[in-house]
Amino acid sequence: MKMAQNEQFAVTQKEFNKTVLVTGGAGFIGSHVVISLVEKYPDWHIINLDKLDYCSSLKNLAPVQHRANYTFIKGDVCSPYFINHLFETQNIDIVFHFAAQSHVENSFRYPAKFLHVNVDGTRVLLNAARDSGVQRFIHVSTDEVYGDRVDRAFDELCPRRPTNPYSVSKATAECTALSYWNKHELPVIVTRSNNVYGPRQYFEKVVPRFISLLQQNKKCTIQGSGLQSRHFLYIDDVTEAFMTVMEKGILGEIYNIGTNCELPVTQLARDLIKTMKGLSLDTDIDDWMQFVEDRPCQDQGYPLISHKMHGLGWRPRVSWEEGIRTTIQWYKENPHHWLDTEALQQHSQPLRA
Repeated sequence: MKMAQNEQFAVTQKEFNKTVLVTGGAGFIGSHVVISLVEKYPDWHIINLDKLDYCSSLKNLAPVQHRANYTFIKGDVCSPYFINHLFETQNIDIVFHFAAQSHVENSFRYPAKFLHVNVDGTRVLLNAARDSGVQRFIHVSTDEVYGDRVDRAFDELCPRRPTNPYSVSKATAECTALSYWNKHELPVIVTRSNNVYGPRQYFEKVVPRFISLLQQNKKCTIQGSGLQSRHFLYIDDVTEAFMTVMEKGILGEIYNIGTNCELPVTQLARDLIKTMKGLSLDTDIDDWMQFVEDRPCQDQGYPLISHKMHGLGWRPRVSWEEGIRTTIQWYKENPHHWLDTEALQQHSQPLRA
């Protein structure tokens, strides 16, 4: 792969105090973190690396696309030559590793793809980071690595018991990351968060999927009994959590990023139907719900204990009522955000040779 010279990208490193690489920065959570970094640290160079898969879009980065301290690069974390060249030329200080295949249903169809992207891609990044002297490597994992539990909440010492190909790949990836801390003293920190929701999330996740269906006057399709519950964390809160981990997190530690906002999927559907359709009677709300076949290995819930994050000074601040209201309003105002293939046709700035 030939790396062409590009004056916009070939900035003098002296112009910036730090360089931060965010993988998967055109996706939902990654894009919010990129925007926060760009705006909060104007003297830092923020590099967004994304291959622009179906659930990513450069439209997510519109607020910062012309900022002098922001650069987008189209690339694949699974490409060793590309990743090594990136680390060799950009003096990267901090890594946020968001890039991953994340949709559980897809993981049952394409388990090998999930292992390749989530495990091999992580290993490629870790190898490059180990040889470049980064100051922090924040590996973004998931609450699903704990497996299923309803009797009590998980803390960071609970064993990993993943139950689907996605969570297996994420558990393997975080074990790999932590092994680089133990064996090579690579400054790794692992995070595990509850379900995140908010503006710009792709439709495959449950909150935007229900919103989209209701916008089309279609019923909310609920897998299985719908009694499985999830803890919902608003995007602004989780973004602030990542900033906190970057600034205060202890190297080699795992941090749960959890919330007390727990809803059964049926209640989530009811809340959205009531708000979006203006209904109040249970019988009317029931008419907008359709129960469908459950997915394999449906976990009932992932309650988290987040005392370690609280010790760093972080707690979720956005209520469910405020967060879901803002989210619904965004989807109403941006009905075409995900309805074209513009993101897949975008070209990035090439790396300097």
